[in-house]
Amino acid sequence: MKKQGWIMPYIKENRRLFAAVILLGSVTVFSAAFLMFTSGFLISKAATRPENILMIYVPIVAVRTFGVARSVSRYIERLAGHHAILKILSEMRLRLYGIMDQSILKQPARSKTGDILGLLAEDIEHLQDVYLKTVFPGAAALLLYGVSVSALGFFSVPFAGLMGFYGLILTVLLPLVSLLAAKGRITRLKAGRSHLYGKLTDAVMGISDWMFSGRQKEFVKEYEEQEKKLLELERQEQRFKRNRDFAAQLVAGVMIVSMLVWAGGENADGDMARTMIAAFVLVLFPLTEALLPLSDSAGSIPGYRDSVKRLESLDTESIKLAGSKKSLPILEKTAVCFENVSFAYAQQEQVLQQLSFTLKPGRITALLGPSGSGKSTIMKLLEGVQLPSEGRVTINGADSFLFGEEIPKYLAVLNQQPHLFDTSVLNNIRLGRPDAADEEVMEAAKMVQLHDYIDTLPNGFSTSMHETGMRFSGGERQRIALARILLQDTPIIVLDEPTVGLDPRTERDLLDTIFKVLKGKTVLWITHHVTGAEAADQILFLDEGRIVMEGTHRELLDKEVRYRRLFELDRPFLKERNGRRALGWGQEKSAV
Repeated sequence: MKKQGWIMPYIKENRRLFAAVILLGSVTVFSAAFLMFTSGFLISKAATRPENILMIYVPIVAVRTFGVARSVSRYIERLAGHHAILKILSEMRLRLYGIMDQSILKQPARSKTGDILGLLAEDIEHLQDVYLKTVFPGAAALLLYGVSVSALGFFSVPFAGLMGFYGLILTVLLPLVSLLAAKGRITRLKAGRSHLYGKLTDAVMGISDWMFSGRQKEFVKEYEEQEKKLLELERQEQRFKRNRDFAAQLVAGVMIVSMLVWAGGENADGDMARTMIAAFVLVLFPLTEALLPLSDSAGSIPGYRDSVKRLESLDTESIKLAGSKKSLPILEKTAVCFENVSFAYAQQEQVLQQLSFTLKPGRITALLGPSGSGKSTIMKLLEGVQLPSEGRVTINGADSFLFGEEIPKYLAVLNQQPHLFDTSVLNNIRLGRPDAADEEVMEAAKMVQLHDYIDTLPNGFSTSMHETGMRFSGGERQRIALARILLQDTPIIVLDEPTVGLDPRTERDLLDTIFKVLKGKTVLWITHHVTGAEAADQILFLDEGRIVMEGTHRELLDKEVRYRRLFELDRPFLKERNGRRALGWGQEKSAV
């Protein structure tokens, strides 16, 4: 039967082993407590100079017995505890591998390498601390607390109630405060770190934009201010821990002083021998030592919840993927819809917010926007690499993530750096459809205007491209990748800034070829720049996860001042006459 959850099912399944570990932990603490108790009695009794060694022989034997019992029970407890944890971890890993086999290993693009390593090396390993640092010591400490207060009640019920109140502060109040405070801090710290990481990554990827805009100093200043806020949060956490630990030690000190006063009073009243005063006081040291770590354990719970949340989200995704797989007919004109789509990466702010638009069949849609606005996320959602937090991304009415391994039949991507290999030109193009005949490969090369050039090479189509296609220029590499896509013949094409790094003339020639050969396809063109946007049938301008401008090139020029300024900045040599008219794609090419 499939387990629901990553904590409770394993506790229920191994409850007998857990009970044994908790019992052994309690025996260890009780042995340490009685070791101190008998030691205190022995020291006090020996100080009275008994007439015969036999008068203190029993406490001597008791000290040795409890000393050995503490070590033995601690060893057996660790042995049994780690056996239980290793057993649980092995089951968790097998379960995780099974989920990954369904959703990740069969679709490697769905998760980043860092995410997979995080699940394997961090989250699963982190969950062992739930048992070793929280469940086992917490249960043993609560059992110890109850037994100790009950035992003290045989001597004095009022004083047992007072010590029970002190113990309640250590076992309930301080851990609860730690839990509530850590929950807010950990959430803010993780969100802050993720935000800074994302901001820095976006800045590195779009460094040219920052340089050209002259806002690099502004970015550095803003980044440093946010980093200072994060460091202040970390300092607050450290201050809280120091204050909490001081409060716990203060309570433990008050308990010891209270015990000393009570035991002295009992002796003065003749109800307790003076040799028992040290015994009752010393027994508190191992008892409070067992209770003090509970606050740290409670403060770690939000971290465990975060790991469990990631594992449960993977579980949910696996169920969705395994639930059904679509196999729809591949149509010439395929509709793509984003319906109220929101998305956020773990512990980060929303990347996309209630996004709705349609990629019209057989039309070109240009998706513009600054770095970090969510363009790459939209592509991942379309490919089924990520699942939306809210809403749906559909291809012909079916959720994109359900296509699974079938997605390459419907969608192809031409990105900034296409994957080219150290083999012949023919083989690199044929990757689009491995069973394609040589004539089909050459026809695809003709369509991208590369056939004649390849024929001039020493070995023609058999010429090796070398690793990453370094033998060819950037524009030629993109044309080879485009030929591969034509051979693949999918109804949906995503152009992920394919002209980045090319000179203006090569960029315009390549875009002209792309739009010509992809006519009739559903095209999503992701770009930072307005260059060539007039060739698109519709333009979507994305900013901070929302579509802030939408329409044709001419409509946006007429009604959006921001778009008009961006167009003029991107191509200052093609400013519109009187701020109204813009050159069309063909006009621009002839003008250049």
